Amino acid sequence: MHDSSSVGNLAKKLRNELDRYSPGGKLPSSRAIVERFRVSPVTVSRALAQLSAEGLVVTRPGAGVFRAEPSVSAPVGDTSWQEVALSADATTELVPRSVDASGVLATLAAPPSGIIEFNGGYLDPALQPERAMAAALARAGRRPGAWGRPPVDGLQELREWFARGIGGAITAAEVLITAGGQSALTTALRALAPPGAPVLVESPTYPGMLAIARAAGLRPVPVPVDTDGVRPRLLAEAFRATGARVFVCQPLFQNPTGAVLSAERRPEVLRMAREAGAFVIEDDFVRRLVHEDAGPLPRPLSSDDPDGVVVHVCSLTKATSPSFRVSALAARGPVLERLRAIQVVDHFFVPRPLQEAALELVGSPAWPRHLRSVAGELKERRDALSAGLRLRLPEFSVPHIPAGGYNLWLRLPDGVDESAFASAALRAGVAVAPGRPYFAAEPPAGHVRLSFAAVAGVGEITEGVRRLRVACDEVLG
Repeated sequence: MHDSSSVGNLAKKLRNELDRYSPGGKLPSSRAIVERFRVSPVTVSRALAQLSAEGLVVTRPGAGVFRAEPSVSAPVGDTSWQEVALSADATTELVPRSVDASGVLATLAAPPSGIIEFNGGYLDPALQPERAMAAALARAGRRPGAWGRPPVDGLQELREWFARGIGGAITAAEVLITAGGQSALTTALRALAPPGAPVLVESPTYPGMLAIARAAGLRPVPVPVDTDGVRPRLLAEAFRATGARVFVCQPLFQNPTGAVLSAERRPEVLRMAREAGAFVIEDDFVRRLVHEDAGPLPRPLSSDDPDGVVVHVCSLTKATSPSFRVSALAARGPVLERLRAIQVVDHFFVPRPLQEAALELVGSPAWPRHLRSVAGELKERRDALSAGLRLRLPEFSVPHIPAGGYNLWLRLPDGVDESAFASAALRAGVAVAPGRPYFAAEPPAGHVRLSFAAVAGVGEITEGVRRLRVACDEVLG
Protein backbone atom coordinates (compact mmCIF):
# COMPACT_ATOMS: atom_id res chain seq x y z
CA MET A 1 0.00 0.00 0.00
CA HIS A 2 1.39 3.40 -0.97
CA ASP A 3 -1.50 5.85 -0.85
CA SER A 4 -0.89 9.51 -0.02
CA SER A 5 -1.60 9.00 3.70
CA SER A 6 1.02 6.22 3.95
CA VAL A 7 3.56 8.39 2.15
CA GLY A 8 2.76 11.36 4.39
CA ASN A 9 3.01 9.28 7.56
CA LEU A 10 6.39 7.83 6.60
CA ALA A 11 7.73 11.25 5.55
CA LYS A 12 6.68 12.65 8.94
CA LYS A 13 8.48 9.84 10.82
CA LEU A 14 11.66 10.27 8.78
CA ARG A 15 11.53 14.05 9.18
CA ASN A 16 11.31 13.67 12.97
CA GLU A 17 14.43 11.48 12.95
CA LEU A 18 16.66 13.71 10.81
CA ASP A 19 18.29 15.31 13.87
CA ARG A 20 19.98 11.96 14.55
CA TYR A 21 22.20 12.59 11.51
CA SER A 22 24.74 15.34 11.11
CA PRO A 23 24.52 17.51 7.96
CA GLY A 24 25.85 15.43 5.10
CA GLY A 25 25.31 12.23 7.10
CA LYS A 26 23.96 9.18 5.30
CA LEU A 27 20.46 7.88 6.06
CA PRO A 28 19.62 4.14 6.23
CA SER A 29 19.12 2.39 2.90
CA SER A 30 15.67 2.16 1.32
CA ARG A 31 15.64 -1.58 2.05
CA ALA A 32 16.31 -0.91 5.74
CA ILE A 33 13.47 1.64 5.85
CA VAL A 34 11.11 -0.85 4.13
CA GLU A 35 11.88 -3.51 6.72
CA ARG A 36 11.77 -1.19 9.73
CA PHE A 37 8.49 0.55 8.93
CA ARG A 38 6.85 -2.34 7.04
CA VAL A 39 5.95 -0.25 4.00
CA SER A 40 6.41 -0.80 0.29
CA PRO A 41 9.50 0.34 -1.65
CA VAL A 42 7.28 2.74 -3.62
CA THR A 43 6.08 4.37 -0.38
CA VAL A 44 9.72 4.79 0.73
CA SER A 45 10.82 6.34 -2.58
CA ARG A 46 7.88 8.76 -2.55
CA ALA A 47 8.46 9.77 1.07
CA LEU A 48 12.15 10.40 0.38
CA ALA A 49 11.21 12.39 -2.72
CA GLN A 50 8.94 14.52 -0.53
CA LEU A 51 11.78 15.22 1.92
CA SER A 52 14.07 16.00 -1.03
CA ALA A 53 11.53 18.49 -2.39
CA GLU A 54 11.46 20.14 1.05
CA GLY A 55 15.24 20.54 0.91
CA LEU A 56 15.81 18.26 3.91
CA VAL A 57 17.68 15.43 2.18
CA VAL A 58 19.81 15.02 -0.94
CA THR A 59 19.70 11.88 -3.10
CA ARG A 60 22.92 10.83 -4.84
CA PRO A 61 22.36 8.01 -7.37
CA GLY A 62 24.44 4.97 -6.48
CA ALA A 63 25.51 6.47 -3.16
CA GLY A 64 22.33 6.82 -1.12
CA VAL A 65 20.33 9.51 0.68
CA PHE A 66 22.04 12.13 2.85
CA ARG A 67 20.85 14.82 5.24
CA ALA A 68 21.05 18.17 3.45
CA GLU A 69 23.51 20.84 4.54
CA PRO A 70 21.75 23.73 6.32
CA SER A 71 20.82 26.48 3.89
CA VAL A 72 22.41 29.87 4.35
CA SER A 73 19.65 32.33 5.19
CA ALA A 74 19.41 35.24 2.78
CA PRO A 75 19.58 38.76 4.21
CA VAL A 76 16.20 40.29 4.92
CA GLY A 77 15.63 43.21 2.55
CA ASP A 78 13.34 46.20 2.67
CA THR A 79 10.35 45.84 0.32
CA SER A 80 8.50 48.90 1.53
CA TRP A 81 9.44 50.74 -1.72
CA GLN A 82 6.88 48.54 -3.53
CA GLU A 83 3.98 50.38 -1.88
CA VAL A 84 4.95 53.49 -3.82
CA ALA A 85 5.68 51.63 -7.07
CA LEU A 86 2.42 49.66 -7.03
CA SER A 87 0.25 52.67 -6.24
CA ALA A 88 1.94 55.20 -8.55
CA ASP A 89 0.01 54.04 -11.64
CA ALA A 90 -3.30 54.50 -9.84
CA THR A 91 -2.99 58.28 -10.21
CA THR A 92 -3.21 57.99 -14.01
CA GLU A 93 -5.40 54.90 -14.40
CA LEU A 94 -9.09 55.43 -15.13
CA VAL A 95 -9.89 52.32 -13.12
CA PRO A 96 -7.32 51.06 -10.57
CA ARG A 97 -6.19 47.51 -11.33
CA SER A 98 -5.84 46.31 -7.74
CA VAL A 99 -7.47 42.90 -7.46
CA ASP A 100 -9.48 41.42 -4.59
CA ALA A 101 -9.12 37.66 -5.05
CA SER A 102 -10.89 36.72 -1.79
CA GLY A 103 -14.06 35.54 -3.56
CA VAL A 104 -12.03 33.25 -5.83
CA LEU A 105 -9.70 31.97 -3.12
CA ALA A 106 -12.71 31.03 -0.97
CA THR A 107 -13.60 28.34 -3.50
CA LEU A 108 -9.99 27.18 -4.06
CA ALA A 109 -8.56 27.03 -0.52
CA ALA A 110 -8.43 23.66 1.20
CA PRO A 111 -10.52 23.82 4.38
CA PRO A 112 -9.04 22.83 7.76
CA SER A 113 -9.55 19.23 8.86
CA GLY A 114 -13.07 18.50 10.06
CA ILE A 115 -14.66 21.44 8.21
CA ILE A 116 -17.57 20.63 5.90
CA GLU A 117 -16.86 22.37 2.60
CA PHE A 118 -20.06 24.10 1.49
CA ASN A 119 -17.99 26.74 -0.31
CA GLY A 120 -16.23 24.58 -2.92
CA GLY A 121 -16.47 25.21 -6.64
CA TYR A 122 -15.53 21.75 -7.94
CA LEU A 123 -16.71 18.16 -7.71
CA ASP A 124 -15.73 16.20 -4.63
CA PRO A 125 -13.08 13.57 -5.51
CA ALA A 126 -15.76 10.87 -5.08
CA LEU A 127 -17.66 12.44 -8.02
CA GLN A 128 -14.64 12.96 -10.27
CA PRO A 129 -13.92 10.40 -13.02
CA GLU A 130 -10.47 9.72 -11.58
CA ARG A 131 -10.06 6.23 -13.04
CA ALA A 132 -11.25 7.32 -16.49
CA MET A 133 -8.98 10.39 -16.41
CA ALA A 134 -5.98 8.29 -15.37
CA ALA A 135 -6.64 5.82 -18.18
CA ALA A 136 -7.13 8.66 -20.67
CA LEU A 137 -3.86 10.30 -19.61
CA ALA A 138 -1.99 7.00 -19.91
CA ARG A 139 -3.39 6.38 -23.41
CA ALA A 140 -2.70 9.99 -24.40
CA GLY A 141 0.95 9.70 -23.43
CA ARG A 142 1.38 6.84 -25.92
CA ARG A 143 -0.20 8.71 -28.84
CA PRO A 144 2.24 9.53 -31.68
CA GLY A 145 3.52 13.06 -31.23
CA ALA A 146 1.78 13.44 -27.86
CA TRP A 147 4.70 15.41 -26.43
CA GLY A 148 5.22 17.59 -29.49
CA ARG A 149 4.05 21.15 -29.98
CA PRO A 150 0.32 21.32 -30.72
CA PRO A 151 -1.29 23.72 -33.22
CA VAL A 152 -1.71 27.07 -31.44
CA ASP A 153 -5.50 26.94 -31.97
CA GLY A 154 -5.65 23.45 -30.45
CA LEU A 155 -5.91 19.92 -31.81
CA GLN A 156 -8.29 19.73 -34.76
CA GLU A 157 -10.22 16.74 -33.36
CA LEU A 158 -10.74 18.48 -30.01
CA ARG A 159 -11.92 21.69 -31.69
CA GLU A 160 -14.37 19.63 -33.75
CA TRP A 161 -15.69 17.96 -30.59
CA PHE A 162 -16.28 21.31 -28.86
CA ALA A 163 -17.88 22.75 -32.03
CA ARG A 164 -20.36 19.85 -32.17
CA GLY A 165 -21.28 20.44 -28.53
CA ILE A 166 -21.84 24.17 -29.07
CA GLY A 167 -24.00 23.55 -32.12
CA GLY A 168 -25.52 26.03 -34.53
CA ALA A 169 -23.23 27.13 -37.34
CA ILE A 170 -20.04 27.05 -35.21
CA THR A 171 -17.25 25.11 -36.91
CA ALA A 172 -13.89 23.84 -35.66
CA ALA A 173 -12.23 26.77 -37.46
CA GLU A 174 -14.06 29.13 -35.08
CA VAL A 175 -12.90 27.35 -31.89
CA LEU A 176 -9.75 28.00 -29.85
CA ILE A 177 -8.63 25.56 -27.13
CA THR A 178 -7.80 27.36 -23.88
CA ALA A 179 -6.54 26.43 -20.41
CA GLY A 180 -9.74 26.47 -18.36
CA GLY A 181 -12.75 28.79 -18.31
CA GLN A 182 -11.02 31.45 -16.20
CA SER A 183 -8.26 31.77 -18.80
CA ALA A 184 -10.83 31.92 -21.63
CA LEU A 185 -12.81 34.68 -19.88
CA THR A 186 -9.60 36.64 -19.28
CA THR A 187 -8.71 36.42 -22.99
CA ALA A 188 -12.23 37.43 -24.06
CA LEU A 189 -12.41 40.48 -21.78
CA ARG A 190 -8.94 41.68 -22.76
CA ALA A 191 -9.83 41.29 -26.43
CA LEU A 192 -13.18 43.07 -26.29
CA ALA A 193 -12.76 45.99 -23.88
CA PRO A 194 -9.94 48.55 -23.45
CA PRO A 195 -8.78 49.53 -19.94
CA GLY A 196 -11.18 51.97 -18.33
CA ALA A 197 -14.18 50.74 -20.31
CA PRO A 198 -17.45 49.66 -18.67
CA VAL A 199 -18.45 46.00 -18.89
CA LEU A 200 -21.97 44.88 -18.05
CA VAL A 201 -22.20 41.94 -15.64
CA GLU A 202 -25.06 40.03 -14.09
CA SER A 203 -25.86 40.86 -10.49
CA PRO A 204 -25.05 38.78 -8.55
CA THR A 205 -22.31 37.08 -10.56
CA TYR A 206 -19.22 34.90 -10.27
CA PRO A 207 -16.50 36.70 -8.18
CA GLY A 208 -13.74 35.35 -10.44
CA MET A 209 -15.21 37.23 -13.38
CA LEU A 210 -15.37 40.48 -11.40
CA ALA A 211 -11.73 39.94 -10.42
CA ILE A 212 -10.74 39.43 -14.09
CA ALA A 213 -12.52 42.61 -15.12
CA ARG A 214 -10.92 44.70 -12.39
CA ALA A 215 -7.47 43.24 -13.07
CA ALA A 216 -7.85 44.38 -16.69
CA GLY A 217 -8.77 47.89 -15.53
CA LEU A 218 -12.43 47.50 -16.57
CA ARG A 219 -15.42 48.92 -14.73
CA PRO A 220 -18.04 46.24 -13.93
CA VAL A 221 -21.59 47.61 -14.15
CA PRO A 222 -24.22 45.34 -12.50
CA VAL A 223 -27.48 44.33 -14.20
CA PRO A 224 -29.86 42.46 -11.85
CA VAL A 225 -31.08 38.92 -12.56
CA ASP A 226 -34.19 37.11 -11.38
CA THR A 227 -35.24 33.46 -11.71
CA ASP A 228 -35.59 33.92 -15.52
CA GLY A 229 -32.09 35.34 -15.95
CA VAL A 230 -30.98 38.88 -16.68
CA ARG A 231 -33.78 41.48 -16.72
CA PRO A 232 -34.04 42.86 -20.29
CA ARG A 233 -35.38 46.32 -19.43
CA LEU A 234 -32.51 46.92 -17.01
CA LEU A 235 -30.03 45.53 -19.54
CA ALA A 236 -31.28 47.98 -22.18
CA GLU A 237 -30.98 50.86 -19.71
CA ALA A 238 -27.43 49.81 -18.79
CA PHE A 239 -26.35 49.67 -22.45
CA ARG A 240 -27.88 53.10 -23.00
CA ALA A 241 -26.42 54.72 -19.86
CA THR A 242 -22.87 53.36 -20.14
CA GLY A 243 -22.20 52.83 -23.84
CA ALA A 244 -20.76 49.43 -22.87
CA ARG A 245 -19.64 47.15 -25.71
CA VAL A 246 -19.52 43.94 -23.64
CA PHE A 247 -22.05 42.01 -21.55
CA VAL A 248 -20.92 38.89 -19.66
CA CYS A 249 -23.74 36.39 -19.24
CA GLN A 250 -24.27 32.88 -17.83
CA PRO A 251 -27.57 31.90 -19.51
CA LEU A 252 -27.60 28.35 -18.11
CA PHE A 253 -27.67 27.68 -14.32
CA GLN A 254 -26.19 31.07 -13.52
CA ASN A 255 -23.64 31.29 -10.72
CA PRO A 256 -24.70 31.87 -7.96
CA THR A 257 -28.49 31.99 -8.47
CA GLY A 258 -28.94 28.89 -10.67
CA ALA A 259 -31.24 30.89 -12.98
CA VAL A 260 -31.79 29.87 -16.62
CA LEU A 261 -32.32 32.65 -19.17
CA SER A 262 -35.91 32.17 -20.35
CA ALA A 263 -36.85 31.44 -23.96
CA GLU A 264 -38.60 34.82 -24.19
CA ARG A 265 -35.53 36.75 -22.98
CA ARG A 266 -32.90 35.01 -25.12
CA PRO A 267 -33.70 36.83 -28.40
CA GLU A 268 -34.14 40.11 -26.50
CA VAL A 269 -30.64 39.90 -25.05
CA LEU A 270 -29.11 39.21 -28.47
CA ARG A 271 -31.14 42.01 -30.13
CA MET A 272 -30.16 44.57 -27.47
CA ALA A 273 -26.48 43.69 -27.76
CA ARG A 274 -26.65 43.84 -31.57
CA GLU A 275 -28.33 47.27 -31.47
CA ALA A 276 -25.71 48.53 -29.00
CA GLY A 277 -22.88 47.24 -31.19
CA ALA A 278 -21.84 45.10 -28.24
CA PHE A 279 -20.56 41.56 -27.71
CA VAL A 280 -22.11 39.01 -25.35
CA ILE A 281 -19.58 36.77 -23.63
CA GLU A 282 -21.54 33.58 -22.95
CA ASP A 283 -20.01 31.65 -20.05
CA ASP A 284 -21.57 28.19 -20.54
CA PHE A 285 -19.70 26.75 -17.58
CA VAL A 286 -21.93 23.96 -16.19
CA ARG A 287 -23.81 22.50 -19.16
CA ARG A 288 -22.33 19.11 -18.28
CA LEU A 289 -23.44 19.35 -14.64
CA VAL A 290 -27.14 19.03 -15.38
CA HIS A 291 -29.33 17.23 -12.83
CA GLU A 292 -31.19 14.01 -13.55
CA ASP A 293 -34.61 15.72 -13.55
CA ALA A 294 -33.67 18.71 -15.73
CA GLY A 295 -35.34 17.75 -19.00
CA PRO A 296 -34.10 19.13 -22.35
CA LEU A 297 -31.66 22.02 -22.02
CA PRO A 298 -31.84 25.24 -24.05
CA ARG A 299 -29.11 25.46 -26.65
CA PRO A 300 -26.18 27.83 -26.16
CA LEU A 301 -26.95 31.45 -27.09
CA SER A 302 -24.21 31.26 -29.71
CA SER A 303 -26.19 28.63 -31.64
CA ASP A 304 -28.91 31.26 -32.29
CA ASP A 305 -26.42 33.97 -33.29
CA PRO A 306 -25.61 34.29 -37.01
CA ASP A 307 -24.07 37.77 -36.63
CA GLY A 308 -21.11 36.98 -34.36
CA VAL A 309 -22.51 38.84 -31.34
CA VAL A 310 -21.72 35.96 -28.95
CA VAL A 311 -18.25 34.93 -27.82
CA HIS A 312 -18.82 31.49 -26.30
CA VAL A 313 -16.81 29.98 -23.42
CA CYS A 314 -17.22 26.35 -22.32
CA SER A 315 -15.03 24.01 -20.31
CA LEU A 316 -14.42 20.39 -19.30
CA THR A 317 -13.05 21.38 -15.89
CA LYS A 318 -16.25 21.58 -13.82
CA ALA A 319 -17.37 18.12 -14.92
CA THR A 320 -13.99 16.46 -14.35
CA SER A 321 -11.36 17.88 -11.99
CA PRO A 322 -9.95 21.32 -11.10
CA SER A 323 -6.66 20.17 -12.63
CA PHE A 324 -8.21 19.09 -15.95
CA ARG A 325 -7.99 22.58 -17.39
CA VAL A 326 -9.23 22.25 -20.97
CA SER A 327 -11.79 24.67 -22.36
CA ALA A 328 -12.85 26.37 -25.58
CA LEU A 329 -13.44 29.88 -26.90
CA ALA A 330 -15.72 30.09 -29.93
CA ALA A 331 -16.38 33.22 -31.97
CA ARG A 332 -17.37 34.21 -35.49
CA GLY A 333 -15.93 37.06 -37.56
CA PRO A 334 -12.89 39.36 -37.24
CA VAL A 335 -12.96 39.15 -33.42
CA LEU A 336 -11.61 35.59 -33.67
CA GLU A 337 -8.23 36.88 -34.86
CA ARG A 338 -7.96 39.22 -31.89
CA LEU A 339 -8.89 36.44 -29.47
CA ARG A 340 -6.31 34.16 -31.08
CA ALA A 341 -3.57 36.80 -30.84
CA ILE A 342 -4.15 37.43 -27.12
CA GLN A 343 -4.43 33.71 -26.38
CA VAL A 344 -1.10 33.02 -28.11
CA VAL A 345 0.75 35.95 -26.51
CA ASP A 346 -0.51 35.12 -23.00
CA HIS A 347 -0.34 31.31 -23.04
CA PHE A 348 1.25 30.04 -26.31
CA PHE A 349 -0.97 26.92 -26.21
CA VAL A 350 -2.55 24.32 -23.95
CA PRO A 351 -0.07 21.46 -23.30
CA ARG A 352 -0.60 18.78 -25.92
CA PRO A 353 -0.72 15.80 -23.49
CA LEU A 354 -3.69 17.43 -21.74
CA GLN A 355 -5.47 17.99 -25.06
CA GLU A 356 -4.79 14.39 -26.11
CA ALA A 357 -6.07 13.19 -22.73
CA ALA A 358 -9.25 15.23 -23.19
CA LEU A 359 -9.85 13.54 -26.55
CA GLU A 360 -9.25 10.13 -25.03
CA LEU A 361 -11.63 10.88 -22.15
CA VAL A 362 -14.59 12.29 -24.11
CA GLY A 363 -14.23 9.55 -26.72
CA SER A 364 -14.39 6.72 -24.19
CA PRO A 365 -17.52 4.82 -23.03
CA ALA A 366 -16.67 6.00 -19.50
CA TRP A 367 -17.54 9.62 -20.38
CA PRO A 368 -21.32 9.29 -20.89
CA ARG A 369 -21.45 6.93 -17.91
CA HIS A 370 -19.72 9.55 -15.77
CA LEU A 371 -22.10 12.31 -16.86
CA ARG A 372 -25.15 10.13 -16.08
CA SER A 373 -23.72 9.22 -12.67
CA VAL A 374 -22.99 12.86 -11.78
CA ALA A 375 -26.48 13.93 -12.92
CA GLY A 376 -28.04 11.47 -10.47
CA GLU A 377 -25.65 12.32 -7.63
CA LEU A 378 -26.14 16.07 -7.98
CA LYS A 379 -29.94 15.75 -7.94
CA GLU A 380 -29.76 13.62 -4.79
CA ARG A 381 -27.46 16.12 -3.08
CA ARG A 382 -29.51 19.14 -4.18
CA ASP A 383 -32.69 17.53 -2.83
CA ALA A 384 -30.98 16.66 0.48
CA LEU A 385 -29.69 20.20 0.93
CA SER A 386 -32.95 21.94 -0.01
CA ALA A 387 -35.00 19.59 2.21
CA GLY A 388 -32.57 20.08 5.10
CA LEU A 389 -32.77 23.86 4.77
CA ARG A 390 -36.59 23.82 4.72
CA LEU A 391 -36.63 21.66 7.84
CA ARG A 392 -33.86 23.21 9.95
CA LEU A 393 -33.45 26.77 8.61
CA PRO A 394 -36.95 27.89 7.58
CA GLU A 395 -36.07 31.56 8.15
CA PHE A 396 -33.61 31.42 5.21
CA SER A 397 -35.12 32.16 1.79
CA VAL A 398 -34.15 29.93 -1.17
CA PRO A 399 -35.83 31.68 -4.11
CA HIS A 400 -34.80 29.15 -6.75
CA ILE A 401 -34.01 25.41 -6.77
CA PRO A 402 -32.00 24.85 -9.98
CA ALA A 403 -32.01 21.72 -12.16
CA GLY A 404 -28.29 22.02 -12.86
CA GLY A 405 -25.07 23.33 -11.39
CA TYR A 406 -23.78 22.68 -7.91
CA ASN A 407 -25.06 25.27 -5.45
CA LEU A 408 -28.02 26.98 -3.78
CA TRP A 409 -28.22 30.75 -3.25
CA LEU A 410 -29.72 31.71 0.12
CA ARG A 411 -31.01 35.07 1.25
CA LEU A 412 -30.31 35.62 4.93
CA PRO A 413 -33.02 36.73 7.35
CA ASP A 414 -33.30 40.50 7.78
CA GLY A 415 -30.87 41.77 10.38
CA VAL A 416 -28.39 38.87 10.02
CA ASP A 417 -24.93 40.08 9.01
CA GLU A 418 -23.47 37.68 6.44
CA SER A 419 -19.87 38.08 7.64
CA ALA A 420 -20.94 37.30 11.21
CA PHE A 421 -22.93 34.30 9.97
CA ALA A 422 -20.00 32.98 7.88
CA SER A 423 -17.70 33.31 10.90
CA ALA A 424 -20.20 31.54 13.17
CA ALA A 425 -20.60 28.79 10.55
CA LEU A 426 -16.84 28.24 10.48
CA ARG A 427 -16.79 27.98 14.28
CA ALA A 428 -19.57 25.39 13.98
CA GLY A 429 -17.49 23.42 11.44
CA VAL A 430 -18.91 24.58 8.09
CA ALA A 431 -17.30 26.75 5.40
CA VAL A 432 -19.81 28.84 3.39
CA ALA A 433 -19.31 31.50 0.70
CA PRO A 434 -20.57 34.95 1.80
CA GLY A 435 -22.62 36.76 -0.83
CA ARG A 436 -20.83 40.14 -0.86
CA PRO A 437 -18.06 39.20 -3.36
CA TYR A 438 -20.77 38.20 -5.89
CA PHE A 439 -21.99 41.80 -6.26
CA ALA A 440 -20.25 44.53 -8.26
CA ALA A 441 -22.06 47.20 -6.19
CA GLU A 442 -23.91 47.32 -2.87
CA PRO A 443 -25.95 44.12 -2.41
CA PRO A 444 -29.70 44.38 -1.79
CA ALA A 445 -29.51 41.95 1.15
CA GLY A 446 -27.24 39.46 2.90
CA HIS A 447 -26.69 36.16 1.08
CA VAL A 448 -24.62 32.99 1.25
CA ARG A 449 -23.87 30.40 -1.41
CA LEU A 450 -23.91 26.73 -0.42
CA SER A 451 -22.24 24.21 -2.73
CA PHE A 452 -23.45 20.63 -2.60
CA ALA A 453 -20.87 19.21 -5.06
CA ALA A 454 -17.71 19.64 -3.00
CA VAL A 455 -18.88 17.58 0.01
CA ALA A 456 -18.47 13.84 0.54
CA GLY A 457 -22.15 12.92 0.25
CA VAL A 458 -25.68 13.23 1.57
CA GLY A 459 -24.64 12.36 5.13
CA GLU A 460 -22.19 15.25 5.19
CA ILE A 461 -24.88 17.58 3.81
CA THR A 462 -27.25 16.60 6.61
CA GLU A 463 -24.56 17.19 9.23
CA GLY A 464 -23.59 20.47 7.57
CA VAL A 465 -27.16 21.79 7.76
CA ARG A 466 -27.29 20.82 11.44
CA ARG A 467 -24.12 22.83 12.05
CA LEU A 468 -25.58 25.79 10.14
CA ARG A 469 -28.53 25.74 12.54
CA VAL A 470 -26.05 26.05 15.42
CA ALA A 471 -24.41 29.01 13.67
CA CYS A 472 -27.77 30.66 13.01
CA ASP A 473 -28.81 30.31 16.65
CA GLU A 474 -25.51 31.90 17.71
CA VAL A 475 -25.98 34.89 15.38
CA LEU A 476 -29.66 35.38 16.15
CA GLY A 477 -28.91 35.17 19.85
